[in-house]
Amino acid sequence: MLMRTMAKQICLRISNKLRCDLRPCIAPLVKAMYSVFVSSVLLIAVSANEVTMEWDTRDVLSMPVLSRGDPAAERMFKVTSAEYSGTEVYHTVYLPERWTPTGSPLPIIFEYTGNYFPRSGSTGKVKDAGLGYGLSGGRYIWVSLPYIHENGNENQVTWWGDTSATVEYAKTNVPRVIRKYNADPDAVFLCGFSRGAIGVNYLGLHDDEIATLWTGFITHDHFDGVRDWGKTDWGSPLSKYRVEAAERLRRVGGRPYLVCQNGDNYGSEAFVREVLGKAENFTFLNVPTIEIFGSFPHALAKAPHTDMWLLLPSVYRTEAWDWMNRAVAGSRKEKRGRSVNH
Repeated sequence: MLMRTMAKQICLRISNKLRCDLRPCIAPLVKAMYSVFVSSVLLIAVSANEVTMEWDTRDVLSMPVLSRGDPAAERMFKVTSAEYSGTEVYHTVYLPERWTPTGSPLPIIFEYTGNYFPRSGSTGKVKDAGLGYGLSGGRYIWVSLPYIHENGNENQVTWWGDTSATVEYAKTNVPRVIRKYNADPDAVFLCGFSRGAIGVNYLGLHDDEIATLWTGFITHDHFDGVRDWGKTDWGSPLSKYRVEAAERLRRVGGRPYLVCQNGDNYGSEAFVREVLGKAENFTFLNVPTIEIFGSFPHALAKAPHTDMWLLLPSVYRTEAWDWMNRAVAGSRKEKRGRSVNH
């Protein structure tokens, strides 16, 4: 609404100027240019309004459930990619209320979910992810990506499964999903909870090719390279793991990054600053989930280690949504800047 009001004010000023100052011989040409300008400004206003989260809302969000049938707005569904036809490997896609197949492209958020961890209520299954939906307030296209089991026939619920296959799946399907569901290629986020929080860098920045897919990053609870993950060949010993994690972290470049943690974020922030020195594009948000839910178990969360904290209104959700709004606006501003320079 603010963008639309600003657009109307700009247009009114131009209209007044046109009536007062223009000579009759050039008025038709300039009026035509004015009409194009008005349409462009209003289009930007409408697009921005469609994806902006109303961060002061007190709404409680409800998670979408899997449904059958053709893709449609307000529906979450399973997708089996052509490469895994005949297997149980799948990802999920949620299309928000304002999605249309040919309308204004919407931002898109991809997610890696947590491990199978019954104590916190995490099933490790793609269909039970929740962070990306909460971060986007249900207004973005939301995709939960799989980890590929080493047998190649199903999704992995603990750690990465076949790391190469998991990375390759994202390289193939992220661009495919963006094209197929009319997503904005300049507003592509990767988020993750717990295992997935580590996976944002471990998988999403695994090499230079996959690192180019994203315009922004969000993690909640854990961060690649901060602690030793014993009994794994990728996360231990810590000295080796940190060297490899540092290489992945450098692939972030100047893109926006939100690091959330239930409790103290010091370890993640210290590691980022140790590797990168300055961290102006990083935002660190401590999220005390006990303050949000009051007690555990809760109807929406079994334990403090949860990706469901964005379903309830809180100052922490407000900060996260404000960050998302700014990140989308920044990516689109950067796109417009590139267009002008070219």
